[in-house]
Amino acid sequence: MFKIDRAAAADAAALTDLMHASSAYQGRYASILEGYVVTPDYLRQHQVLVARGPSGPAGFAALTDAELDLLFVADEAQGTGLGARLVRKILEVARENGLTEVRVVSHPPAAKFYERMGARQVGTVPPKPPRISWSRPELVFSLPGNDSAPARETTAGQGDRRRIRS
Repeated sequence: MFKIDRAAAADAAALTDLMHASSAYQGRYASILEGYVVTPDYLRQHQVLVARGPSGPAGFAALTDAELDLLFVADEAQGTGLGARLVRKILEVARENGLTEVRVVSHPPAAKFYERMGARQVGTVPPKPPRISWSRPELVFSLPGNDSAPARETTAGQGDRRRIRS
C-alpha cells in the first residue's frame, strides 16, 4: 500500500504540508511548528524516509545524527501501521550507520507509541518558552547488534550524551 524510500529535495514542500496538516499539532501544540519548514537542504543533509501512497506522501521519518528528529503520518493514514513501519525502517538505517542508540524527544501524546515500539523513557526535556510551553518525554531506542565497532561518546545539541560507533 505504501512504498518507503529516501526523500528527495523535491519532496520538501509536500513533507512540510503533511507536517502542518497533522491534527496532532493543532491547538495547544501548534506553536512548535510555527514557521517550521522541511527544506531541500534538510533532506540532503539528513536521512529522511518518505512513505508514498497513491496520492503522494503519507508519512515521513528523519534521522539526524543519532536522533529520530521528525516522524509524521498523515491523519488519513493513522492506524494503518505506517508509523510503526517508518520507525522500524529508520532504526534499520541507524543500525546500518553503526549506531547503538537513537534518541527521541517526543511529542507528549506520542510517547506511548514509541514505548510500544521498544523505546524506553530516559528523561524529560523541559519547556522552552515561548514556542514550547510543555515538557517533552526523552526516549531512547537501543539497537543491539552493533558491537563490532568501538564506541565513542560525543556531546551533541543541548548537552545530551550519545554513543556513536566509529
